[in-house]
Amino acid sequence: MSTTLVHLVRHGEVFNPDRILYGRLPGYHLSSRGQSQAARTAESFRGHDVTYLTASPLERTQETATPICTVTGLGLTLDGGVIEAGNAYQGLRVRGWRSQLWHPRHWRLMTNPTIPSWGEPYTDIAHRMMDAIERARVAAEGHEAIIVSHQLPIVCVQRTVRGQRLAHNPTARECDLASVTSLLFKGTEIVDLMYSEPAQEI
Repeated sequence: MSTTLVHLVRHGEVFNPDRILYGRLPGYHLSSRGQSQAARTAESFRGHDVTYLTASPLERTQETATPICTVTGLGLTLDGGVIEAGNAYQGLRVRGWRSQLWHPRHWRLMTNPTIPSWGEPYTDIAHRMMDAIERARVAAEGHEAIIVSHQLPIVCVQRTVRGQRLAHNPTARECDLASVTSLLFKGTEIVDLMYSEPAQEI
């Protein structure tokens, strides 16, 4: 029975001085700190048996994957199944006293945080992510695969594998910038989930 590792890498820090919820909007790139984070995480894969590398179609994930390409010698494929979660509030400021969510016109979407009512359902995110992970496992069977994705999609995978409810408190997420969530497969079964933060000191 083959052993396969599928690593889920969250992208590095994004340059976002206006503190916009950028979601799937184009044009958001890594900051200089994010580039350093990506480089440090890429180095953590040096010497690993990585045979498959894919990323979300958004710029920040492709930029995070670029140093991984250099370290592993692999080309990069794109997989729309690991894209950021859809969110009706993208393009808005959503944090702090200047948050646009204080305006009543946005409240109609806040009726059910367990779905959530303002965005792509957690169940849909989990399903498309698990499908992408299976594609990666098959492509890298007996070796290692890397998927560069986004915080919420990765958290949905973590919670699915752990048997937890998908609805959760966002402040309790364990998925820092440029972190690595690794799934260990024995054959087709996930037997372990590991988490690390190679770029934690940056």
